[in-house]
Amino acid sequence: MAAYTRPLAELRRSDAVEFGGKSANLGDLLAAGIPVPTGFAVGAGAFRAFVEETGLDGTIASALSRAPKGDVEAASAASKAIDEAMRFAPLPDALRDELARNYEALGEAPPVAVRSSALGEDSHDATFAGQQESFLWIRGVEQLCDAVRDCWVSLYTPRAISYRAELGSGAEEAMGVTVQEMVDAEVSGVMFSCNPVSGDPSMVAINASWGLGIAVVGGETTPDDFLVSKVTGEVVRQTVSAKEIEYVPDPAGRGTVRREVEARRCEQACLDEEGLAALVEAAGRIERHFGSHQDIEWALARGRSLPESLLVLQSRPVTTLKPKDPPKLSESAISLVMGTFGAPPPKEG
Repeated sequence: MAAYTRPLAELRRSDAVEFGGKSANLGDLLAAGIPVPTGFAVGAGAFRAFVEETGLDGTIASALSRAPKGDVEAASAASKAIDEAMRFAPLPDALRDELARNYEALGEAPPVAVRSSALGEDSHDATFAGQQESFLWIRGVEQLCDAVRDCWVSLYTPRAISYRAELGSGAEEAMGVTVQEMVDAEVSGVMFSCNPVSGDPSMVAINASWGLGIAVVGGETTPDDFLVSKVTGEVVRQTVSAKEIEYVPDPAGRGTVRREVEARRCEQACLDEEGLAALVEAAGRIERHFGSHQDIEWALARGRSLPESLLVLQSRPVTTLKPKDPPKLSESAISLVMGTFGAPPPKEG
């Protein structure tokens, strides 16, 4: 029987061809001793089996053939047709069984994040950041199976279809999926192991906000912004914003809820000197491990102290056009630097 999944701890960068950049990079981080939430990866073979067993391969190919490069309306029409065909198609029984075994091995119905890990994603040549979906605080095998399928559906959003058409690489359209234990984040954010505006390699740029990252992704709040010297640890720039709302786990156990931040925390910096130092140290370790500037998602887990509270959720290269150019950022990175996001928020469980 084909194995569709692998523990994240068993993956390395070379596995990106089958499991996607997100999952492969997380496995590489674990091998380097970087703290990453426990989980497993679903390979692209599962996606291939799904479209083959349901007969969707022909439907997908036909829809995409009617969406030439540069035709936005045609891309939207193709996306809708594929979405309607895929949304309620059943997963292969062997895959469902394997997902159930892996999920149950994580514990007693733990909440998980289910995140797209497209092939070719997070490479030096292209980034699919913000184009595919993530689903947070998923509980139970049925919800997990639905979220995996919904990640596959997001491979064919209008943006993703148009982006691949622009690249014109002819690469296979397939997707892996990352499944990780959820982090109840007291603070979360993104950091870059260089100045993402100037390309200065001596700086770490950090954006942070209260709770899960949904409020920032949805443009509902502006994160705090820090620029810190790798050499001296000095905070070169600090902008503290009024962070009026945050997203936290729903007390019911599934999904998230939006709540107002109490006045005493609203305009308080969500990172202190210790937190900034821990993030800068982690950015340096990750950059040295991968050998290139990195765009890193992180969280500080509620109820824990540093350094145990710091968990890395993702790392991808900050791509460059040519050696002397400033970094070319993923769309999510640009949005964070500007303090606002245009992408839709990750869907809730």
